[in-house]
Amino acid sequence: MSDTIPRMVLRHTERFAERTVMRRKQGGRYRNISWIELGEQIRTYAAGLIDLGLAPGDQVTIMSPNCPEWAYADLGIMAAGGRTVPVYHTESLKTILHILQNSQSRFFFTHSPLFARQLVHHLSRVPHLEKIILLSGSVNHDHILSLAELVRRGHSLPRECVDKTLSGGCREDIATLVYTSGTTGEPKGVVLTHDNILSNIEACCHLFRIDERDQCLSFLPLSHIFERMAGYYMMLHQGVTIAYAESIDTVPANLAEVRPTIVISVPRLYEKMYSRIIERATTGPWLKKQIFFLSLRIGRNFTRKQLASETSGVWLSLARNLADRLVFSALREKLGGRLRFFVSGGAPLVTEIAEFFLAAGVPIYEGYGLTETSPVIAVNYPGRHRPGSVGPSLDTLSLTFSDEGELMVKGPSVFAHYWQQDEATTQALKDGWFHTGDIGHIDGDGYLFISDRKKDLIVTAGGKNIAPLELENRIKTDPFIASVLVYGDRKPYLTALVVPDFDALQKYAAHKKIDFLDRCDLICHPRILDLIRRRIDRIQQDTPSYKRIRRFTLLSRDFSASEGEVTPTLKLRRKEIGKNFATVLEDIYRAEGKVIHDTSYCIIERGDP
Repeated sequence: MSDTIPRMVLRHTERFAERTVMRRKQGGRYRNISWIELGEQIRTYAAGLIDLGLAPGDQVTIMSPNCPEWAYADLGIMAAGGRTVPVYHTESLKTILHILQNSQSRFFFTHSPLFARQLVHHLSRVPHLEKIILLSGSVNHDHILSLAELVRRGHSLPRECVDKTLSGGCREDIATLVYTSGTTGEPKGVVLTHDNILSNIEACCHLFRIDERDQCLSFLPLSHIFERMAGYYMMLHQGVTIAYAESIDTVPANLAEVRPTIVISVPRLYEKMYSRIIERATTGPWLKKQIFFLSLRIGRNFTRKQLASETSGVWLSLARNLADRLVFSALREKLGGRLRFFVSGGAPLVTEIAEFFLAAGVPIYEGYGLTETSPVIAVNYPGRHRPGSVGPSLDTLSLTFSDEGELMVKGPSVFAHYWQQDEATTQALKDGWFHTGDIGHIDGDGYLFISDRKKDLIVTAGGKNIAPLELENRIKTDPFIASVLVYGDRKPYLTALVVPDFDALQKYAAHKKIDFLDRCDLICHPRILDLIRRRIDRIQQDTPSYKRIRRFTLLSRDFSASEGEVTPTLKLRRKEIGKNFATVLEDIYRAEGKVIHDTSYCIIERGDP
């Protein structure tokens, strides 16, 4: 069917009518938005933009947290024939100016009056930008338009104007320019058509049974293609209600309030949940601790037999039912009590965490993809689930590998080109195959495994090839460790930058009566250093010697997006981290048998020689 994203959504507004499509927190409680209201808002925003002069093929940028207005603006832009250019609402002014310049956006939606005031001082650098449209608040300036004024313009324009642009659109039209956050270099505009995105949605809908009875909690940035496709367009395609979390910090409370059936997230949420659950279990009463870990062993044995299509036996089934009543049912209740499954993407999920939640009766279906593939390439799903893998590839895609093991993809959801970057397009797309830059393999059962980014592989001075991501993910399962970066390219051995989980560390310090002044003082305390050293040693005790971290550094702060060290989806920008911590990394290799203290870090060797 020759469709576009806004036509698909507006068709559903007639089908579902008064049913709830979105929920938002206002006045201390969640309020419902109907499909009819969604349709009216889409048409109003589209008409307002047309009245402002938006023409088919024009770009419009959106910078806002997740909210219904984000969807109204996005679908309104496309209904008017335009192309949406999403940016993260926490992005720097420098990056936003680059995106506005490169995309030649004519209009800019923002939720922030403060940012609008900042941007008007730089209008000479973005000559194509005609109006800044505020989604909330107002600013008295010729270039800034209130939402009320856009709505007034939309109501004054005959709706036939919107119908005309809607009917004139086709599936092959460009829907959006998504600027990759990128782990290196300036963001590139990935050009995605309606067909790219819709073909990806349609392929995924064959794998997951979701419908209007489901509810999804939305909190990942809509500016990221993972949330935009899986947590937004796909949900609307299937009639699922979308409930917006107040913020990333309120997700635990919103889970209890919304009681979703589906949650989509990057692994960081699951890592934090897992660490908190294990911490509570290990610090609780002795009997409760024994029951928890025995239940966990039973649950894992049961699910492993299920995944291997083996019979679990009467006694294991009975033990699993008892474990569920004693432990796992309470965990599911804290997640709202109705959760059917999690979906994980954007970064690798640790197998141990996937197995834990599966044992608890809440599977995490891990997938894999990139902005350039709209985004899903492969995903685990009910009936085809192997923790540790990213699942089978979509039926619509063809996969192959280069001689170096780099994954290459071809199919209808692969992007058209990079916006105004012919050389980058030529490097990424060769004979129709998109070179992902990821190293992986497919096992005998058709499950795809991704080991690391090709450019992130470490080659030690001894010539050993090491994928740092695997070791980093294992170390992050420790409840006392929040983040880690493994380092050692062209070096004689591996080292690491380690960020402790300061909440857990401070509780440990209080329990052990360790006095400290601040974080810097805490990470330099000998008993804290010994704690982290012993835990890292235990994690890598079965690892070959050349893959072990010999020295590490404790940092007093986490890697930061504001410092350019992580992407908005929390992937490490290794080059920037290496630059920002260059002195620290140099000191690690100069330490030679001693501990070096600094106000923000402390270097320590592993316990064994």
